[in-house]
Amino acid sequence: MPIPRIAVPSPTSFDREYNRLNWCSYADCIHAAGGDPVQFGLDLSPRAIAELANQCQAIVLPGSPADVNPAKYGQAVEEATAAPDLPRESTDELLLQDAHNLYKPILGICFGAQMLNVWRSGTLLQDLTVLPVNHDATRSVSVAHTAAVAAGSLLGSIVDADEAAALDGFLRLPVNSSHHQAVGIAGDGLLVSARCPQDGVVEAIEGAQHSDGRHFVLGVQWHPERNTASSGTSRRLFERLVQEAAHWTPRAVTTSVLV
Repeated sequence: MPIPRIAVPSPTSFDREYNRLNWCSYADCIHAAGGDPVQFGLDLSPRAIAELANQCQAIVLPGSPADVNPAKYGQAVEEATAAPDLPRESTDELLLQDAHNLYKPILGICFGAQMLNVWRSGTLLQDLTVLPVNHDATRSVSVAHTAAVAAGSLLGSIVDADEAAALDGFLRLPVNSSHHQAVGIAGDGLLVSARCPQDGVVEAIEGAQHSDGRHFVLGVQWHPERNTASSGTSRRLFERLVQEAAHWTPRAVTTSVLV
C-alpha cells in the first residue's frame, strides 16, 4: 500500500523561526505514524495549493501564534485578540474545502481546530484569561488539566484507556495547553466531544458524519505533537489519521456535491 501523503501548512506567514521549530514536530509525528508530510508554503497560489492538495490523502492543520480573524465569525476584535494571519487562513480554507468535498481525513490542532470550527460557521471565545484554569500554560507545562472526553465519541475511540480514567461516562485525559481562545458555538455538522471539566471550555470537536463512517473530522485544542513520547493517545491520534488516509479513496463527482 502506498504511503499516504498528509498536507500540513506552514504554521505562520510571518515567523520563520516559529515555523522552523514547530512544523518539524508535526512532520515527525506523521512520519512515525507511517505517513509522508507535505509542507504547504503560505505563499503558494490557489492553483498551486489545489494541484498539491490533489496529491495528498489527508490534512493536518497545525497550531499558530495568530488568532482567527473575528470578522469571519461575526464579532468585533477584542483587545486580547492577536492579529490574523491571512495567508495562513486562506491556505487552511482551501485545504478544508478540498478535504470536505472529497471526504479526506482532517485533523485540526489548536489554531487548526479553531479554523475548522470557524470555516464550518462556528464561533470562538476570543479570550479565556478570566477563567479558573490556565489554558495558556505554554509548552513548559506537560499536563495543564484534564479533558473530559465522551466515551462514545470518535475521539473516545482513539484515547488510550491506560492513560485516561473513566468517570461518569467520560474519559479524563490529561492534556497540555497553550491557547487563550477556544471554540464557542460548534460549527455546522460538528459536535463537541471533549470539555475541560473545571470550566467547560471546549477541548475537542468532531464531525457528526463520522457516526455513519463517511468522514474522519477531528479537532483538538491541545498539542499532541508535543508529547507523543509520553502519551499513547497522542501517538494514536496521528496513527489513526494516517490509517484513515491510507484507506481513503476519491469520491465520485456525482456524490462530492451532495450535502
